[in-house]
Amino acid sequence: MRRIEILAYPDIQLLDVSGPLQVFASANDFRTQAGEAPAYDVVVVAASPRIRTSSGLVVEAAALPAHGTTIDTVIVPGGWGVNAACEDAELVQWIIGRSRDATRTASVCSGAMLLAEAGLLDGRRAVTHWGRCAEFARRFPAVRLDPDPIFIRDGNVWTSAGVTAGIDLALSFVEADLGRRMALAVARELVVFLKRPGGQAQFSQTLKLQQGDGRFDRLHGWILDNLSADLSLEQLADRANMSRRSFSRRYQEATGRTPARAVEEIRIEAARRMLERGQTVGQTARRCGFGSEETMRRGFLRVLGTNPRDYRERF
Repeated sequence: MRRIEILAYPDIQLLDVSGPLQVFASANDFRTQAGEAPAYDVVVVAASPRIRTSSGLVVEAAALPAHGTTIDTVIVPGGWGVNAACEDAELVQWIIGRSRDATRTASVCSGAMLLAEAGLLDGRRAVTHWGRCAEFARRFPAVRLDPDPIFIRDGNVWTSAGVTAGIDLALSFVEADLGRRMALAVARELVVFLKRPGGQAQFSQTLKLQQGDGRFDRLHGWILDNLSADLSLEQLADRANMSRRSFSRRYQEATGRTPARAVEEIRIEAARRMLERGQTVGQTARRCGFGSEETMRRGFLRVLGTNPRDYRERF
């Protein structure tokens, strides 16, 4: 059996632990029902026998195993307690040692910060929860952060994005260990995608734009109310009472993107909401100001990695 240890610490995100745990448990259930031995020996480990999660639920855990015994996988979840955990030198040293014992080392969500604190991500590509990316990049400049993928493998280290991405990661492990048929069976039982479409761009684009200094918040509100209007650079600059050149430069400084890219992202965010409410692709393209279904399709593929028709069917 493959030994998998999931680390726990105070104020951990419960779903970061329970999501992967259930994937491996379901795989074991299917094997048992088929008259085969379970494939995984999964245990939650911690420095204390009882760990209170950020949701208030208390998790019982086994003691942190000593280094030197070979295991298949160690998984480091995230949560609001991750910053305090990064300051726990003994815990960080345990992660370093246990990673040497493991065939695979993985993080879920902001658990990537613990791996980075341990030096395990230096020079590697990694992902974390979209809401922690700016903080992560400041704290760990040696890591090649890519904020969009659901999960990333670099060598024998895996990192995954926000919360439920831990389920995607665990399913990829099951597929590698036991085959696609088993992974698909588990995904069907849990009613999730075996391979989720798109990337981490499922969060609000307008919310992301507001992470700047606030200079253009009123303009963003006006854009949302006038999606089908002329939103050219000239019109936006006039609305902001600036010259085209000054507006373009200051907008990019404040938001990190060009005005044209921001308009596209805002239109796509609005289009997603319309498609989720059952609007047709044609209606949505017209109401959101794309001009044509083809223009909207190209935008969806560029930003979300999926096309509008597939998005509507799935969501």
